[in-house]
Amino acid sequence: MQTIPATKITLRELKQIFGLQQAQDPNFFPEWLEAYANLSQEEQRLLDRVKANFGELMEDPPMLENSVKMVVLAPLLDLADFYYKPFRIETETSVDVEMEDEGIVIRGRIDVLVLKNRLWLLVIESKRSDFAVTRAIPQALAYMLGNLETAQPTFGMITNGNEFLFLKSTRQPAAEYANSRLFSLVNPKNELYIVLQVLKRLGKEVVAVNG
Repeated sequence: MQTIPATKITLRELKQIFGLQQAQDPNFFPEWLEAYANLSQEEQRLLDRVKANFGELMEDPPMLENSVKMVVLAPLLDLADFYYKPFRIETETSVDVEMEDEGIVIRGRIDVLVLKNRLWLLVIESKRSDFAVTRAIPQALAYMLGNLETAQPTFGMITNGNEFLFLKSTRQPAAEYANSRLFSLVNPKNELYIVLQVLKRLGKEVVAVNG
């Protein structure tokens, strides 16, 4: 077996190993586009504070990965109610994605995994603030393809504290993926509002589909 670190995997290799293709159907990933629940004034106030905290810390860059998790990611998971049942949080989850026919194992650790029972809802990959979010797309997809519940789609989110990108992947009937637009705190409006709304939408989607 050849072992490839997930941090080193490329999109080309994922295409070769899994037959992974970028979905061409605009309806493949509607969850980040459709109408969202309104946020309360308190939620907006807290998200404004998160953005302000991030901006303050970025005056002395870079913000390291653990700081990104503490300052930005932890409040988002709280406001999305992912710390409460029916959801469960795991951190630094080891993942081996095996393709026996190819003699390849992709190995790594998921920064944050949000689950409902055995179902993976959200694979979150967190990076330091000076790391380009798009560079982590192959790594996040490799983890998402390791989801054993292949009948259900898996969602992912990559963040460096400033930028956020959502992903969706499937293994059946075909290995496909799509991504959202890039959300950024550099933009004039606080795009954490939309990030939280998408997180809430994904949580409701999983609960509705799986009961």
